[in-house]
Amino acid sequence: MNTTILMIDDDEALVRLTELNLTKAGYRFVSASHGIAGLQMMESEKPSLVLLDITMPKLNGWETCRLIRQVSDVPIIVLTGSDDEADKARGLDLGADDYVTKPFSLVELQARIRAVLRRAEMPSMSERSAKPTRYRIGALVVDIPAHSVTRHGQPVALTPTEFRLLEYLLVNDGMALSHRQLLTAVWGLTSSDETDLLKPTISRLRQKIEQDPSHPRIIETVHGVGYRLTRQLSQDDAD
Repeated sequence: MNTTILMIDDDEALVRLTELNLTKAGYRFVSASHGIAGLQMMESEKPSLVLLDITMPKLNGWETCRLIRQVSDVPIIVLTGSDDEADKARGLDLGADDYVTKPFSLVELQARIRAVLRRAEMPSMSERSAKPTRYRIGALVVDIPAHSVTRHGQPVALTPTEFRLLEYLLVNDGMALSHRQLLTAVWGLTSSDETDLLKPTISRLRQKIEQDPSHPRIIETVHGVGYRLTRQLSQDDAD
């Protein structure tokens, strides 16, 4: 296995324990004790995945995540000591692919790493589908190859995870997609219990693309199943 994991964390004991665990599993492991050093190692080590702590000196995890996302789509798993939903949502909103709450099981961490790497290796939905790659939903235009979204001609900033979710919904528009289907396609997870990843992402996506997020017309909730995207809008919704 020639997969490099970069861990950015100032907890030396945790870094050492994680290194022993991941190198035993066959990964190449490198680490940095703060965000600035981590950003420098991004360039020199070209990691396949980043484990990113939130509370660090010099440059915290939030800012480090934002800066990484400006230059790379490398998968990021946020390591947070807080079980606060707002903190988790903030990490995902900044472009992280997943999060693990400290203290965490190393078995769970390896499972999360495998899932995120599987998702990163998947071809895009457009590459696996003969359906169009440019979609219009009222005032919303989504260009899959260009990885761009506009609404009323203005750019809509989506995180990589939000874009993958929207793409999957578009490719399967009109179909009721279960939590399990969405979690597998977007995060590479096979458990339907991880709805705390899916629901906040759906909510943030609606905030960005719906005319009235409290009464969504594009991404509909299918009670007892999951979600469905519809492109059949009324004129009022289209405006």
